[in-house]
Amino acid sequence: MPGLQVFEGSETKTRASAIYLDIRRAILDGSLVPGTKLNVRDLSTRFETGLSPVRESLNRLAMEGLAIHEDNRGFIVSPVSEPELQDLTQARCWMNELGVRRSIELGDEAWEEAVLLSCHRLSRTPRDPVDGAPGPNVEWERTHKAFHQTLVSACGSNWLIETCSQLYDSADRYRSLARLAGVSRHDPRDEHSEILTAALDRDANKAARLLTEHFQRTAKLVQSVIRTSEG
Repeated sequence: MPGLQVFEGSETKTRASAIYLDIRRAILDGSLVPGTKLNVRDLSTRFETGLSPVRESLNRLAMEGLAIHEDNRGFIVSPVSEPELQDLTQARCWMNELGVRRSIELGDEAWEEAVLLSCHRLSRTPRDPVDGAPGPNVEWERTHKAFHQTLVSACGSNWLIETCSQLYDSADRYRSLARLAGVSRHDPRDEHSEILTAALDRDANKAARLLTEHFQRTAKLVQSVIRTSEG
């Protein structure tokens, strides 16, 4: 049986995707801080690849708003600001409110089980790294996003689900900056369980309200970090 033929274009695209994911992860977890210059040649050397895959990955990041291209400066990691955080939080509240309302209306027993399971996994996952390693617990980050995405997964709109995912990632970048500044949330209330209960009770108004309050509390915490850094 003949081996698979790999075209150069496919290799370039695969390489660009790998570079994109690597840089994107570093931006979201705060390893690459806002304003950091993303030099195409330096990144090409680092990833041992040509310039084209690097440019493609940076253009993709720019389309997501995680990087920007400035004339005569090239690419940099997108800056953060209090107005953008407020705008981002408002958009996130609107989209997730709509998503959870529609999911409560349309979701079946399979959706209920998925939400229950995702919240259970989140509650069993330590927020901090168990081995004392620096940075966030990657598994907690994954299960946290999975819970919020599962809440809106029965809304009937793939566009809305994907929008909620992108808004989550953008907000997560701000949360990572707060964590790196030594500020994090450790509330005695189990807000995720409260949201879960409201969703399973099919109380759309309460679920939407709790979800919005959940996002706004985190944004308020991050806002204090941004004000301190700007001051």
